Amino acid sequence: MRSLLIGGLGTPELLLILAVVILLFGANKLPDLARGSGRALRIFKAEVSSIDDDTKTPEQRDLEARQNAEREALEARQAAEREATTRPVEHRDDTTA
Repeated sequence: MRSLLIGGLGTPELLLILAVVILLFGANKLPDLARGSGRALRIFKAEVSSIDDDTKTPEQRDLEARQNAEREALEARQAAEREATTRPVEHRDDTTA
């Protein structure tokens, strides 16, 4: 069984790094650090995606538009099928006519 490897670091090394981080920053500061890191990653991701949008060729944009349209059509068809299977069936009683 192989241990968790991230960049050549095993589980004992990662636990040691985590312990050092806790000692340096204290347990009270860790949530703030994690929150700040999450915000920074979201901003970075948004910037990278906006750069990617600017560098796409017209063919790539057309392909993405077609894929989005196909996905929306599939989702609409699946929603209609779910609605049809969950809709109550009306029974008519023709014996009293």
